[in-house]
Amino acid sequence: MWPDRRLLDLLNIEIPIIQAPMAGANGSAMVIQASAAGGLGSLPCAMLDAAKMRAELGVIRQQTSNPINVNFFTHTPPEPDPARDETWRNRLSDYYIELGLDPDASAPAVNRAPFDADMCAIVEEVRPEVISFHFGLPEQDLLDHVKAAGCTVLSSATTADEARWLEEHGCDAIIAQGSEAGGHRGMFLTKNVSTQAGTMALVPQIVDAVSVPVIAAGGIADGRGIAAAFALGASGVQIGTAYLFTPESLVTDMHRTALKEAKDDHTALTNLFSGLPARGIMNRVMREVGPISDAPTAFPTAGGALAPLKAAAEALGKSDFTSLWSGQAARLGREVGAADLTRQLADDALSRLGAISPTG
Repeated sequence: MWPDRRLLDLLNIEIPIIQAPMAGANGSAMVIQASAAGGLGSLPCAMLDAAKMRAELGVIRQQTSNPINVNFFTHTPPEPDPARDETWRNRLSDYYIELGLDPDASAPAVNRAPFDADMCAIVEEVRPEVISFHFGLPEQDLLDHVKAAGCTVLSSATTADEARWLEEHGCDAIIAQGSEAGGHRGMFLTKNVSTQAGTMALVPQIVDAVSVPVIAAGGIADGRGIAAAFALGASGVQIGTAYLFTPESLVTDMHRTALKEAKDDHTALTNLFSGLPARGIMNRVMREVGPISDAPTAFPTAGGALAPLKAAAEALGKSDFTSLWSGQAARLGREVGAADLTRQLADDALSRLGAISPTG
């Protein structure tokens, strides 16, 4: 038995494990398998247009009637800044020349869109059981429509202050994102990445700060981590990197190989690939330019200037300019299907929780 059923009852799931939404790295196949196993599968929509979003949700609904989570970003698109664009391009110009590219060529657009009225209309049409947000919450009017559609709302907090803010503004449960987590930090009340707490320190402080269920995230990849999260007061966990090893993952072979070879000290927080801090496996551009730098343009535009470099290097079999998102516990990954992984994680956690229970 799980020691805390609040998240299970809130989300109507059997296993308190949320497969993390990973933009560009997972789609409907992973969502279906994680949800079919009794967890909560998550579809990331920040990089999907309306047609693709509808198509993916349609596939999911055809394959499972279990609850699902649909995830969105809530960032504010930046104003044009030609001077900063030029600074960033100049910083990368030597790499362009090295790879035989034109440093003055126009950078491609970056397709990370914030939650808006069009996306909200699809939510109201499809009515997924859960909606999660990253970088805070959307405008109140949009949030009201999401709530009216019957969706349970989750969002990420990286500090106790962010958690309190989320609860005060209508969040039904809060994801406590420790600094070990792969991908983008969900920071929205602070920009100081150097003070971000790890999962072990963050979870109990957020548990003490709010009354809604707390979901631990960051560096959790096996039953030991899940059991520890419950001991800290969490009602469930969100796991991302472990699911990148599954066959349902959309990561490239190059990314998959890097994950298999990663050790505990192989990742760093970097703002080079998007303009905001995100954890990934170290590579050439992170070592030589960052990993944190003042040069990149604002989120999410920084990746545009890197895109030609990424394509050219990957054609040569190199990941020098590729974002290899990963948390700090990649070494604990296992190559099994998403459904089996969900069940194995749950069984391992229950075994360990039973062993430490006073009545176990």
